[in-house]
Amino acid sequence: MTSSERMKVRAPELRGRRWLNTGGAELGLAELRGRIVVLDFWTFCCVNCLHALDELRVVEEEFGDVLTIIGVHSPKFVHEADPAAVEAAVERYGVEHPVLDDPELTTWDAYAARAWPTLAVIDPDGFVVARMAGEGHGPGLAALVRELIEQHGDRLRRGDGPYVPPPAPDTALRFPGKVVALPGGTYLVSDTAHHQLVELAADLETELRRVGDGDRGFVDGQATSARFSEPQGLLVLDASSVLVADTVNHAIRRVDLDAGTVSTLAGTGSQLRERVAPGSTATELSSPWDLARWDDRVVVAMAGSHQLWTLDPDTGTATVLAGTTNEGLRDGAFDEAFLAQPSGLAADGPVLWVADSEISALRRVVTDPEAGPQVGTAVGQGLFDFGHRDGPAAAALLQHPLGVAVLPDSSVAVADTYNGAVRRFDPSSGTVSTLAEGLAEPSDLLVDGETLIVVESAAHRLVRLPIPAGSLRGSPGGGSVGGGTLVDGTSHTVRRTPTGLGPGVALRIGFVPPAGQHLDDRFGDPTSLTVAADPPSLLRSGAGTSTGLTRELELDPAVGSGVLQVAVAAAACDSADGTAGTFAACHRYQQDWGIPVVVSGDGAATLELDLRSV
Repeated sequence: MTSSERMKVRAPELRGRRWLNTGGAELGLAELRGRIVVLDFWTFCCVNCLHALDELRVVEEEFGDVLTIIGVHSPKFVHEADPAAVEAAVERYGVEHPVLDDPELTTWDAYAARAWPTLAVIDPDGFVVARMAGEGHGPGLAALVRELIEQHGDRLRRGDGPYVPPPAPDTALRFPGKVVALPGGTYLVSDTAHHQLVELAADLETELRRVGDGDRGFVDGQATSARFSEPQGLLVLDASSVLVADTVNHAIRRVDLDAGTVSTLAGTGSQLRERVAPGSTATELSSPWDLARWDDRVVVAMAGSHQLWTLDPDTGTATVLAGTTNEGLRDGAFDEAFLAQPSGLAADGPVLWVADSEISALRRVVTDPEAGPQVGTAVGQGLFDFGHRDGPAAAALLQHPLGVAVLPDSSVAVADTYNGAVRRFDPSSGTVSTLAEGLAEPSDLLVDGETLIVVESAAHRLVRLPIPAGSLRGSPGGGSVGGGTLVDGTSHTVRRTPTGLGPGVALRIGFVPPAGQHLDDRFGDPTSLTVAADPPSLLRSGAGTSTGLTRELELDPAVGSGVLQVAVAAAACDSADGTAGTFAACHRYQQDWGIPVVVSGDGAATLELDLRSV
């Protein structure tokens, strides 16, 4: 049976809690018959999902006459199941197609999705003809749509799709991301969904100026006409210069506040698609999210590649500092550690603190190997465990934190975004407490005297909170709580149906290059497969990184259950046309899976995961 025959199955119906971006209408596959449909299974915490959204925008624009894209929002975190949070995320990320809110993972399970993001392609007759996991599928998806258009021809139903835009919002700021203090006593905030920067007076409300014309784009020049795309992190270089993590443009921009100009320091506007190891440089970046000065260098939280980079502000040279590009929680040396969507940075002398969002962790980075792991974990359990629990740091839980700041007593405040809280980690006692609750997705923190400025992103504002006396340097009444409270809240594990596997498992990754592309092995195998497990003892053999898309695994029945972590990458190149001097473009496809498994004697002997199957 060919892969196309295996994939041609009747598409299950779309079922969930409600529909967004349809004007209140309910959609079913019957109403979509005659159109090409792409289901995008996503969740708004996931940077890979945001990359896929950017890729889908291009495909939507080209084929909107015959193509309907439907987002199926299937949450990972508890907060992502909140109806208001889903609605806000659809607006925040500029989703301009219908979205099915699927909090119970009903449609996710019906389509046997295993990873965020996953694309399922449905032909005009209502059959699933392809499945693609991960990001990088934009060109291949476009090629497949062209094939389906040619195949179905006049039977296609053309015209506008079912998308109905929601009413336009009207607030001064829209989902602000990060904030810095400027030398003159004012503040600069990234007005992320407005694609601008805004200078605010000391009251955090009065606007003094805006940088950027407000349209999404990648344009240098005068501040009034420059364009950004969902800017996030900010770093003051000197009295007049600010660096900007221009996240969706995959670039670092420089703003000269005196001259009123914007220039590009690093990045090309295209996302990095290669695996770049610590110590190596690159001209392309991948979703830079925050910036900080540390150890006489500028550090970039490169959320899109799950790494930390450094940047030379004079030359724009970008170099990988730490992280292998594998998504996960693993401490160790810079070239061995795993991170997962680092999104917030704060330096305190020899220590760099990192809000590592996708593993709900606070990480500690040092340069002295004698001090222990160069990348360590202060708070956090891994990719699938989260919650709101204070107390000893080893047992404490966060939920997708995006910001971090060092308090005057060298304890660490964390913008615990999906818990709507500000948490405090005390390194001296190794404890976590809660400083504030009831906030709307706090995304950044800034210490300002005896107050803490909080970017309350989903409330579209900045607020001030008093820093508890116990966290002020030299103040009496300190201790492990530092003026906060101890919350013994709930703990959660990402909810997905476990896969039953036997002790011996043949892991097979399905990957079919798009039409017109091929795996180019002239310079070696263009694939990479990494396998690990949580707990590590689950995997008796088969762990590690090597080339190839297959692996024989041995699982330990005595351990019983756990999470099998699989990361794969493959590079496919356009077929050469034989013209002298013509170079074929290559495309990188990648995905990480966390597969909950139960090991038993009668479990499956094969685990098949599709990177791209048609």
